[in-house]
Amino acid sequence: MTEEAPLPSERRARLIARVRETGSARVSDLSRVLGVTPVTVRRDLALLVADGTLEKVHGGARIPARTARATGAAEAGDTGDAGRPTIGMVVPSLDYYWPEVIRGARDAAQGAARLILRGASYDVDQVRRQVTALVGEDGGPGVDGLLVAPPVEGPAATELGEWLAGLNLPVVLMERRLAAGPYREPLESVATDHALGSGTAARHLAERGHRQVGLVTSRTSPHTAAVRRGFLAVAEELGLDVVLDLQTVPLSDTGWADEAASVLDRCTAGGATALLVHSDREAISLVEQAQERGLRVPADLAVIAYDDEVAALADPPLTAVRPPRAAIGASAVELLTRRLGITGADGDGGRDGNGNGGGSDPASGADRPVHRVELSPHLIVRASTAPRVPGG
Repeated sequence: MTEEAPLPSERRARLIARVRETGSARVSDLSRVLGVTPVTVRRDLALLVADGTLEKVHGGARIPARTARATGAAEAGDTGDAGRPTIGMVVPSLDYYWPEVIRGARDAAQGAARLILRGASYDVDQVRRQVTALVGEDGGPGVDGLLVAPPVEGPAATELGEWLAGLNLPVVLMERRLAAGPYREPLESVATDHALGSGTAARHLAERGHRQVGLVTSRTSPHTAAVRRGFLAVAEELGLDVVLDLQTVPLSDTGWADEAASVLDRCTAGGATALLVHSDREAISLVEQAQERGLRVPADLAVIAYDDEVAALADPPLTAVRPPRAAIGASAVELLTRRLGITGADGDGGRDGNGNGGGSDPASGADRPVHRVELSPHLIVRASTAPRVPGG
């Protein structure tokens, strides 16, 4: 004897109960629990979203935030994430530069959204795999929005940008800028003005009395172009002689020792008295090798590091340009939650009765203009850039 299929009203009641129980549910999960096809589930969800009972998320549905609070959907012992949006965050590194960005995002998301972190690399395919794992139909958590720091150079990166722009959910780039579509429209982003930071370093060296200066940047960093642009522009403005402009491998590369030696050789040959080095690890290594050669820092060679992760721990402590890493993460979360229509501290402002973002507030929701936020770094002055003594 076959079991009689539930009436549509009974099926939808069970669907709502399942979503209330779990906070949110994916189409595949609901199809399995209810014993119906995914097509039937999607049809039921469309009706329940239309009347405001549920709120659509990528790949499934959840109880709207205001309903969850009013009915006490978060049981004792729950994580408190029920009814809140889920944000996926994909960063290229978990051990340098990005931990502070992550902390800023985590602090900003607290109480407003659930944050799921995935570490990738500077490889296009790896970034795509991690994003797919977050938004994919099979087994992913069904995030409502993404924070991503993808590669930006080359055809593969351009294709990745098009793919990100085509996802059916909001995306905010961190420390990156990309354009997509036939009209090359920018994706939403938060980034440091690295050209301003390196230009500030050049101005500081000039103020300290240096006229022959050098620049050492990374071949692998996506920030190198902006760092070079800012430093060289200010050097030309101030009449500084840039006797060294080299891109090197990172400290972790086996070729670093030879390239570092070449940097110091060229400093000596060109008469450079000051360097801006991107990043901290390479700057500290250059200082150590300079000291082994008998060069005094800063009397013979002043050094500014770019990033200020560990520059203060060098001997002597290094003057450094510090990007606003925590503010990058926090601002990215703010952009994304506003795009989702969550503008209030309680995670509710800006949603209409159907759980749609924005309402009549032009500052939030799907109709919000694309924002490209640029934050300023600042210079931390330490012992490695003491004023130059004339004739010293």
